[in-house]
Amino acid sequence: MRDGASYTGAPLLMMEQRVQADRPVPDLGSIQEKIVAKRFDDALAELGDILQAEPDNPDALYMSAVCRRYTGDFGTALQLIGQLKDIWPEHGRAHQEEGHTYRDMGKPDEALLAYARACRFNPALVASWRGQLEILKRKGLTKQAEQVNAQLESLRHMPQPLLGVLDLIGQRKLLQAEDICRKFLQKVPHHVEGMRLLADIGARLGVLDDAEFLLESALKFEPDNTRVRIDYIQALRKRQKFSDALEQARLLLDTAPDNPQFKSLFAIESMQTGDYETALSTFDEILEQLPADPVTWTSKGHAHKTCGDYEDAVAAYRAALSNAPHHGEAYYSLANLKVYSFSDREIEHMLAQESNSNLSHMDRVHLSFALGKAYEDKGDFATSFRYYAQGNRLKKSQTTYKAEQMSEDLAAQRDVCTAELFERRSGCGHRAPDPVFIVGLPRAGSTLLEQILSSHSQVDGTLELPNILSLSQRLRRRARQEGATEYPGILNELSDEELEAFGREFIDDTRIHRQGAPYFIDKMPNNFRHIGLIHLILPNAKIIDARRHPMACCFSGFKQLFAEGQEFTYDLTDAGLYYRDYVELMDHWDAVLPGKVLRVHYEDVVADTAVQVRRILDHCGLPYEDAGVNFYETRRSVRTPSSEQVRQPIYTSGLEQWRNFEPWLEPLKTALGDVLQRYPIPAQSASARN
Repeated sequence: MRDGASYTGAPLLMMEQRVQADRPVPDLGSIQEKIVAKRFDDALAELGDILQAEPDNPDALYMSAVCRRYTGDFGTALQLIGQLKDIWPEHGRAHQEEGHTYRDMGKPDEALLAYARACRFNPALVASWRGQLEILKRKGLTKQAEQVNAQLESLRHMPQPLLGVLDLIGQRKLLQAEDICRKFLQKVPHHVEGMRLLADIGARLGVLDDAEFLLESALKFEPDNTRVRIDYIQALRKRQKFSDALEQARLLLDTAPDNPQFKSLFAIESMQTGDYETALSTFDEILEQLPADPVTWTSKGHAHKTCGDYEDAVAAYRAALSNAPHHGEAYYSLANLKVYSFSDREIEHMLAQESNSNLSHMDRVHLSFALGKAYEDKGDFATSFRYYAQGNRLKKSQTTYKAEQMSEDLAAQRDVCTAELFERRSGCGHRAPDPVFIVGLPRAGSTLLEQILSSHSQVDGTLELPNILSLSQRLRRRARQEGATEYPGILNELSDEELEAFGREFIDDTRIHRQGAPYFIDKMPNNFRHIGLIHLILPNAKIIDARRHPMACCFSGFKQLFAEGQEFTYDLTDAGLYYRDYVELMDHWDAVLPGKVLRVHYEDVVADTAVQVRRILDHCGLPYEDAGVNFYETRRSVRTPSSEQVRQPIYTSGLEQWRNFEPWLEPLKTALGDVLQRYPIPAQSASARN
């Protein structure tokens, strides 16, 4: 076999098995042996049985494609690979097999593109790096060949366990990767690449403090390691330690002042600290070097958008597209301005790009959402929904979200966080009254409430802070590493000292986001899952639940492409089930912590803003100020999708938009169940206010 070496050593596939409880586990190891022995017909017969029962089994699809290629049935091989890529777009081995197939068909250009995609999704695929190298050498592309060879050399020098870790990360098997990486570092404690990979795993699992510590330690051993420093900057940004990230970016830039990548990192970190003047001037410097770079133009557009400079943002996004018409992010960024409408010519351009079979997965995702918005604005709701649904389907294929797992996690909160627990731990925690948590679902009006509150002289608006989510991950991690009780059960076991320390840590770690006001906002919507934890560590914190009509809220989320997280929004059924679980958990918090949470319905804010502003301020113990009612006059950077909307007075136009799509929303209605009837304010009943 030409690439038969890839079948020796590590298993052919190391993916999670999708097995039905009433179905025997397919013996993939036996099938793999048949492939290695070139018994392709026997292997295909067994694989056919698996696919008949499970048409989307990724392992069976992959192995079938391999067999078809070796038997010369290239058309069927590509068809199977296409099916696998639809299920799992970032399946590195699928793209590698596509490269092998095109190579054997005598199509080097197509093979080169497929191998490059494979390496992007899974950098451990040595066969794909070699495939690229062979083709580049034959084409006489010496510079590109040297770059690929450098990657191969790096992999050759990587310890075998770490190469396996890199492969497992590419296959999204993070817990297995973590276990192998930790065992390796126990034997070789100061191995910098091992520390970097373990930090990468931690960041992907949401344990950001561990990732930060590992990368900080790795830099002490190798301060000139550029890759580690870049990862460290990104970890600091995720922890929202923007000043520290900026300092690291400045150190990196000092090593190579003309490096465009380093300049871009510096500009982004400057933007995160609120220094938009420096960010914009640095983006301009990059564009002097690379005037056609669409990524820089798009980043410049984001900076203008965050500052509220609408026209400049539009100009930057259009410049990105004039240089790279396939750059889907720029189209979506225009759509995400919410108040921008595409011209017929722009729609034609998007359709032309969307039909390109070589378009990258994320470009296709971005274009799908942008086309959804474009056709919605034109009133063609059937076409609009088709594109929104397509974008969500493509995006969901990149996630591992399971609605049933989320339901179990939230049920565990109800089981553990009882009235008895809170009574028993009364008096625990850090007593600071500073935080105001705004929780709920995305697209429920949380940004509006934040804008109202942050307009008050005694309140600092911040961001969607990751601290509570990171703490919950740390407590989960403790169970895996120390054999402790799983979170949230561990809340019964934490000492008074630990609870106080966690609360103090939250106040200390978030101080960097404040401007000196006595109170500050954390508007991470997902914090509703952890109100029990919040109450135990910060008993004097205020909590506001931003709630919106379930159909309007869920469909608005379905139309929104989130930068990260909120995976439940990419499927109507998942969205409905999540909303239902959210309501059930909030009902629980109301029962065990009466009066703790103030519920604010978006429709009430629209109907009578002044009344709701007074309710909110009273709940927070704040005196009334007119600025809360005139929130749209407050000049501050806003980084959420609602950035343009909260800079305008409230209108009723958004309340009923979901009804335009009602013929296609039956899965959402079914999933919501009785929650839909229980909502206290039908969307159509809110009084009009223009």
